[in-house]
Amino acid sequence: MPALCRDCLAEFDHGVRCPECGRPRVLAHEELFDLSIAHMDCDAFYASVEKRDNPDLRDKPLIVGGGKRGVVTTACYIARIKGVRSAMPMFKALQLCPEAVVVPPRMEAYAEASRAIRAMMDELTPVVEPLSLDEAFLDLTGTAKLHGHPPAVMLARLVKRMQDELGLTGSIGLSHNKFLAKIASDLDKPRGFSVIGTAETMDFLADKPVSLIWGVGQMTRTALEKAGIRTFADLRRWERDDLHQRFGNMGDRLWHLARGQDKRRISANRPVKSISNETTFFEDTGHIDLLEGHIWRLAQKVSDRAKARDIAGRIVTLKLKRANHSTLSRRVTLHDPTNIADRLYRTARGLLDQVLDEGPFRLIGVGLSDLVSASDADRTPDLLDPDAAKRAEAERASDLIRARFGKDAIVKGRALR
Repeated sequence: MPALCRDCLAEFDHGVRCPECGRPRVLAHEELFDLSIAHMDCDAFYASVEKRDNPDLRDKPLIVGGGKRGVVTTACYIARIKGVRSAMPMFKALQLCPEAVVVPPRMEAYAEASRAIRAMMDELTPVVEPLSLDEAFLDLTGTAKLHGHPPAVMLARLVKRMQDELGLTGSIGLSHNKFLAKIASDLDKPRGFSVIGTAETMDFLADKPVSLIWGVGQMTRTALEKAGIRTFADLRRWERDDLHQRFGNMGDRLWHLARGQDKRRISANRPVKSISNETTFFEDTGHIDLLEGHIWRLAQKVSDRAKARDIAGRIVTLKLKRANHSTLSRRVTLHDPTNIADRLYRTARGLLDQVLDEGPFRLIGVGLSDLVSASDADRTPDLLDPDAAKRAEAERASDLIRARFGKDAIVKGRALR
């Protein structure tokens, strides 16, 4: 049986320990050197970056997220043992793990680490499909001749390089399609490497819950349970036409996934559809000055991300969540796409006037969509705001200063509200 040492990357026949280095981190599977579709998922990415950059946090439970009214963005594995999970309200997380250290997200640091990991993946294959800063699909089909090793070895080398050079760890899922590769990457976290081969697919899935299917949320799960479908084995008992009649197009997809079939290709050029940022307040507020300050900071973050990707957008969206958790959103389509923070702020600020009397609010967000190349942005002068071009020019100049001396080198007065 083909085997691989995940420490020294030696290839050999099946054994409990590596014959080269004697270590036990051995991965063995009948199809190990034949599979080429992979999913790499970093382990507690944001928390791992924080612990890497601050060794004092290494042995402490760590939560990355907002204040008491916010939510958990990421929790380290020490905190997860106590029950802390991503998207959990912060007050509940601190009830479960009161000794946890809470730090705010540092998106620039995470983006920098993500770029370094992406560069490593690009050395393995040109077919990399990022899903977020900390996970991606890779198609290594046909790369064995290029690298002189099968994809499994190169993937083990990738996560070894991540740990050695970046101080970050990741888990690998290797299979024959995207659906199974993503499931596999979550089977043995952290620092996992799991394989789901073609021959074992049906048996592997049989007793697994259908909640493993990516995109099956609470509503779909409830609908499936009403139909008596809880596992993949339950799903296979249904005829394809019956599933389609009951669940529409989703039913057809479920029929294929129940058999481990997924024909989606890994796309290296999947476009970004939108950019957004939001924040949750410590206390509900309808105070106009506070809301304006938050809109400016959010607009600047969205602008920075758009400029970094060299894109702009035509649609600006303002999102608000009230105390009862109901959501309001307003959007406007600009006559000319933009990535200028000042213009995003002024547009979102105008949208706020439409809903201000429906507060107080517990969350606010600003988004940009209908994205295009930045070369097509801000071409047409705004006749209703003749000073807009001057402000945009001043903003570009301040961007250069911030890039050289740090993001806090220039701060607008409205950011201090």
